[in-house]
Amino acid sequence: MMPKLTLYSRKDCCLCAEMKAVIDEIAAKIPVEIDEIDIDQSIELRAQFAEEIPVLYIDGRKSFKFRVTTKQLETRLRRHSRRGAEMAGISR
Repeated sequence: MMPKLTLYSRKDCCLCAEMKAVIDEIAAKIPVEIDEIDIDQSIELRAQFAEEIPVLYIDGRKSFKFRVTTKQLETRLRRHSRRGAEMAGISR
């Protein structure tokens, strides 16, 4: 199963641009579904995340806030895919 990455961000946010660049770099190596959400398009999201962006969720679980390196994200995704394979009864 392909992991779903959800990035909560906003325009004119340098940390958001940095995290998006890391995600794009990883997506070139590992198949992922990417959903980028601009928190300023929703009053509820703006209230929920306020100054806590960027935030990256992997399959609905909060995984990184503010910064992530390529190595950190790749490690987390590989661990995530191994765990998913184990749960499905597939050995690697």
